[in-house]
Amino acid sequence: MTPVPLGQVAAVLRGAAMPFSDRPGSRSAIAKQAITGPVPMDAAGVQGDEQGDTRIHGGPDKAVHQYPLDHYAQWRSEMGHLPVLERPGAFGENIASTGMAEADLCWADRVRMGSVLLEVTQTRQPCWKLNTRFGLPDMALRLQRTGRTGWYYRVLALGTVQAGDAITLVARPYPAWPLARVIGVLYHRVLDAALLRELAALPLPAAWQKLVARRLEQGTVEDWSRRTQGV
Repeated sequence: MTPVPLGQVAAVLRGAAMPFSDRPGSRSAIAKQAITGPVPMDAAGVQGDEQGDTRIHGGPDKAVHQYPLDHYAQWRSEMGHLPVLERPGAFGENIASTGMAEADLCWADRVRMGSVLLEVTQTRQPCWKLNTRFGLPDMALRLQRTGRTGWYYRVLALGTVQAGDAITLVARPYPAWPLARVIGVLYHRVLDAALLRELAALPLPAAWQKLVARRLEQGTVEDWSRRTQGV
């Protein structure tokens, strides 16, 4: 397909894993800092970036997290002034972007930013660490309800990326599945069997395949409390 402009990189961010919250053993690299100049990106994501819990963060299907900077104004209008929203990185993202959101990307889209080629692998399933970071007990659930979750990529071609780079769509194999629609099935139309069967036909990560199969087989929705509340 002819490349299509989607948006622009506003910031590239990375962070070090460190003790997080008052929970024993809890670590996180959610407090990421913007980096100036070209930043190398390899199969693990932004070089130098870390994850506090590699059981649920990082890996090839969650190598790079992008979050729309455009959402920040909406969050501020809903929640008032919060210091964490004063600069990119509030949501632990590696790429803060402008000009695009969950409705503008589809499942398995391939995009280029800088000299890096990326493939959309999944939307974010927000966890309780956002509650701590924002000082709000339901921040993870707010992301779910609003659909302003951000998304993850795998890295297909290594290279560098920096603030100011264009983000360009180069392939769209599943145009019927914008990320906003995926999020709607995950968190709103949770037991719509027809939609779940359509979703199951996509190239889903293994954990997502199990989630969709369990909903179809059991007719029940998984418990979100451990992920969103840490309990």
